[in-house]
Amino acid sequence: MIYGPIRLASSIAVGTLTLLLAAVQSHAQALPDTRAMTCAQAQAFVVQSGAVVMATGRYTYDRFVSSQAYCTPELNLKAFYAPTADVYECPVAYRCADIFHGNGDRDTD
Repeated sequence: MIYGPIRLASSIAVGTLTLLLAAVQSHAQALPDTRAMTCAQAQAFVVQSGAVVMATGRYTYDRFVSSQAYCTPELNLKAFYAPTADVYECPVAYRCADIFHGNGDRDTD
């Protein structure tokens, strides 16, 4: 029968796709979330990591750095605040900010 090998190949393809989708979904959920940490825990996590990307909201994330060593030379440090489990605006760490604009915000143009 010709349908046997085709059915088997189709089943393998569906199984592989299911595993890939599960892996992508679990990877997306692995991002540390400032809202699940206390202010002190988030601060310590950045110090321990040096530079880390963390979720700051349901659909938002940002890069936090502990020192100038994690920024390129044309960028300065700017205090960066994020919501944590115990503080609405916790001074978690720093962000690398443009020297000329100083705000560290992304361009909106």
